[in-house]
Amino acid sequence: MPNQTVRQILTIDTGSSSLKVALYEAGREETRILSGEVERIGVPGGRFRLADGRGATLIDQGGDLPDHGAALEAVLAGLRRYCPDLSLNAVGHRVVHGGAHYSAAQRVTPELIAALLELVPIAPDHLPQAIQAIQTVVRVHPDLPQVACFDTAFHRRMPRTAQLYPLPRRLADEGVVRYGFHGLSYESILRELRALAPREAEGRVVIAHLGNGASMAAVRSGIGIDTTMGFTPAGGLMMGTRPGDLDPGVLLYLLVARGMTPAAVNDLVNRDAGLLGVSGISADMRDLLERGAADAQAAEAITLFCYQARKYLGALATVLGGLDTLVFTGGIGEHAAHVRLRICEGLEFLGIWLDPTRNEAHAPVISREGGPVTVRVLRTDEDLMIARHTRELLTD
Repeated sequence: MPNQTVRQILTIDTGSSSLKVALYEAGREETRILSGEVERIGVPGGRFRLADGRGATLIDQGGDLPDHGAALEAVLAGLRRYCPDLSLNAVGHRVVHGGAHYSAAQRVTPELIAALLELVPIAPDHLPQAIQAIQTVVRVHPDLPQVACFDTAFHRRMPRTAQLYPLPRRLADEGVVRYGFHGLSYESILRELRALAPREAEGRVVIAHLGNGASMAAVRSGIGIDTTMGFTPAGGLMMGTRPGDLDPGVLLYLLVARGMTPAAVNDLVNRDAGLLGVSGISADMRDLLERGAADAQAAEAITLFCYQARKYLGALATVLGGLDTLVFTGGIGEHAAHVRLRICEGLEFLGIWLDPTRNEAHAPVISREGGPVTVRVLRTDEDLMIARHTRELLTD
């Protein structure tokens, strides 16, 4: 239903055991008026929090929620309680995987839901929850327009060479290619960069989205030309609980020689590896930084994370033929000055010179004045991108 008036938009972002929402009022700009989060879905000790646009807590309550559908129904009930004049016009969803066919946000239809169900084997830890949230909205508000915003869409314009694996051609024809993820974050950063420094946004940019999930993207003239994640979000950089790229022989060894089941290997590479696996302590970089001086395993996990990020940064700069701007974002990228410093150490030959004082202060620009490469710290806002895509699609 294009050309409709869209004034209130609910954005939904489902995780494996969590659900985040934000309510936006759409005027000249989109303004967040409420945000909420449900944690520990499907396990004991669930918790639902709702806050107003200034961050003041409206709801903070415990209660077990069996699945994402029940969690979303609890959220919708909370919204109605604190917004008696609530009049939703649209719902936008973050959908991790859109496959090979979706290069832009799409209106939710039965056909789209069917297509997403076919993609579940590629993203079994992400897509079922998003589909359940979509179906819950259909059940509770059957006439409410919904939009799916894909994390893979940003990367669909990558050159074919960057998308291919060196596997038999038939597998590429069947969809076994590099898709890339975190696309909504990259779009958010590029919009912000265009507003701050339009010439930089049209240059050679590497964006480092570093958080519990971590990836990097090489962007030239505003178009993504390569990225670190591949067929699934488990590839590329070391992450909180994921190892990033692995020799496929490691997986074969675990399956054949060690007798692990595919389900056990999936748990290993998605929940037990990365910072958690190497440190044996935590998947949270904040915990490791606090303990790194006294704990050798925590220190090694930090070192490995920074080493891999530095290596991939060099590779993406090579793909770009040089570097004009480096942007750090995500929870680690925005807040861990020590990690940013470690990643950039030794990259002076690429023109990367950090200003230690600016870096420690988390300044918007942390590179030295007049240096060849501008290094920035920018906050990503994926929820806002979902709201904008939803509004644009329904009003075009």
